[in-house]
Amino acid sequence: MPQKPARCISDRLARSVIVPVLLAAGLAAARADTPSLLDSIPKAGILRVGLTEDYRPFSIADSSGKVEGIDVDMANNLAQSLGVKLEIVKTSWPTLKSDLEAGKFDIAMGGITITLDRQRVGLFSSPVFSSGKTPITHCGDEAKYATLAEIDQPGVRVIVNPGGTNERFDKAHLQKATIVPWPDNATIFDALAQGKADLMITDSVETRLQAKLHQGVLCPVHPDAPFDHSQLGYWMPRDMIFAAYVDQWLNLLDLSGEHQAILARWLQ
Repeated sequence: MPQKPARCISDRLARSVIVPVLLAAGLAAARADTPSLLDSIPKAGILRVGLTEDYRPFSIADSSGKVEGIDVDMANNLAQSLGVKLEIVKTSWPTLKSDLEAGKFDIAMGGITITLDRQRVGLFSSPVFSSGKTPITHCGDEAKYATLAEIDQPGVRVIVNPGGTNERFDKAHLQKATIVPWPDNATIFDALAQGKADLMITDSVETRLQAKLHQGVLCPVHPDAPFDHSQLGYWMPRDMIFAAYVDQWLNLLDLSGEHQAILARWLQ
């Protein structure tokens, strides 16, 4: 079953009060010579969305270069709400922060974990997904890597995509195990399946999906009880007016059931 968006009725009621307050604050702080993205995006006729294109089920590029996934559908919906065309801007986990700061896109989507470090750089939308870090390993080895203590042993190889929260988690919790960097996040699970490592620690939603794609080869380890808990959101420049619009768009998408339908399309 697809996981529900990380919001409930009380969250929506709270936002009905908070969003207007944020909007008023943003309007008060806005300067005439620095228009909000909410004005400049419709004027340009294009919404630029940053996606890494390597993280199923949120965004993935196939061999022809076509990008699809949950957040491609969500990005298209957001663009339609603004009455503009969608332009996907390829980014990467190591360059995501610098690309946001450089203004290469209007909003970053695609399974971005909400962290305080990132919050210092830009604004996050309300959470759109709840997850947590958990292992995925070769089927039959699940019991060997059920705890961090069992994983953090000499000779255990943990594969990781550099630049994101997976790498940060591994470096914070593993001192004895060998961390194996793999630069291509789109092929990292194939590398794991081929025996280039013993396991990977990533978001539980990804372990479930990759287990389906590598059926009988890779299996998730306790995806319903991850090592930690995190939330994913959409990352934007420090533009409170645009951020308030994105939150209201998400609120209405939840109320209409469209968000749940998009999640079900990719997770079932």
